[in-house]
Amino acid sequence: MAGIVFLRTAQFEAVREFYIRRVGMVVWLEQPEITILRHGNMLVGFHRQPTPDRDVLLTFFYPHRADVDGMYRQLADVATSTPVENPRYRIYHFFGTDPDGRRIEFQHFLHPVPPIGDG
Repeated sequence: MAGIVFLRTAQFEAVREFYIRRVGMVVWLEQPEITILRHGNMLVGFHRQPTPDRDVLLTFFYPHRADVDGMYRQLADVATSTPVENPRYRIYHFFGTDPDGRRIEFQHFLHPVPPIGDG
């Protein structure tokens, strides 16, 4: 089974370009006023609307700690924290914001996790 999370976005073009060019998502499907992007097995649809959804956290996880460091170097201008270990959740991560002010997180699990499909 697969699914898509849809989020309203007020800055449609800027958000679309941010996730494609800076985060590395790829276009999965285009529809009128909607772009659905893919990152691994995650599908996120951005729907052009006057008021964006901001009460959400989009988390991108990576197989290696160095991948998180690379994303931090790439996104330092929008980062709201530096990469740190979180012992409670056993992750290495940092937070940032997208052009709509939505919170985003980039993380690596510091412990084995079950495999997932590549959707």
